[in-house]
Amino acid sequence: MPTRIEVLMRSANLLNDFAFKYVFGEDCKEANDALKSLLTVFLERKVHHVVVKNSELVKYYSKMKNPRLDLLVEFDDRTMVDLEMQLRQTQDHLPIRFSYYLARLHSSQELEGKYYGELKETIVLVFFNVNLIDNNRMCNTFTLKNEDGLSFVKETEDRMKIRTVEMAKLDVNKPLKEMNEQEKMIYYFLNCHKGMDDSKIKVMIESDGVIQMLEKRVETISDDGWKKIIEDFRKLHENEERMERQLELEEAHKAQEEAKKALQEANKLSQEADKKVEEADKKVEEVNKQVKQMVRKMYEDGFSLDQISEYCSLNMDEIQVLIKS
Repeated sequence: MPTRIEVLMRSANLLNDFAFKYVFGEDCKEANDALKSLLTVFLERKVHHVVVKNSELVKYYSKMKNPRLDLLVEFDDRTMVDLEMQLRQTQDHLPIRFSYYLARLHSSQELEGKYYGELKETIVLVFFNVNLIDNNRMCNTFTLKNEDGLSFVKETEDRMKIRTVEMAKLDVNKPLKEMNEQEKMIYYFLNCHKGMDDSKIKVMIESDGVIQMLEKRVETISDDGWKKIIEDFRKLHENEERMERQLELEEAHKAQEEAKKALQEANKLSQEADKKVEEADKKVEEVNKQVKQMVRKMYEDGFSLDQISEYCSLNMDEIQVLIKS
């Protein structure tokens, strides 16, 4: 008969963005302690106090049409961090989206009546399970720099950072004793559902203080609670997929209408061009008629062919044709 922890851990799954926000964003001590550990490890700075600014949304996700599954947190020095577990297996637009998140977060600060030096640090910290950055580092930090790597502002004054964690780069076969704190935590995220059946997870739960804190938070959620989280996550993503399909249909319809409009415009231009050609042909025909009349009149008035040729800029053959026609 499996123990409660073994059953719970088999149900627990941190590899969905819904559960990630629930585990680290719920308004309770265990969640806040786990969040501080997470931020300390991946931002490589000691986090003593942190407030989740949007934790009240967690319990209402399953009822929302398009919820944000990121965590917006603030440190005691007012540093703002936008934290997200992004698990879609795609690289499409991720850098653009994270850059937008950073710009939006930084510009959300109230600066009226203050000077720019009072702007607080803003960080986007995102976890994803694809290889996005072309290097071997699992964790990367991006700031404002030029082509040669020269920082736009002093390091101590840098207020905007994107911190990426590519979980797919973790060597899961690496011996536990050779793993650093970041690697251990990512291994826990990836294999939490295995629980005590995983030898490395078992050792970390028994001996690693940071992982013990995460495990304590996971244990506060009942087996039924995990099942509900997973079910809500499924419903949420089904709704997202429906909305995306609807958006794709709307975009396709819009493109179809634009193509139809472009075709109509092209047809209109073509008709106008045909009309202009027809008008030009009529003008040419009228000019030719006038030239013909002039040549015949000059010939009838006794002008020589040479004189007519010089006056009308026509060769002898052309004059002969006009006279005889």
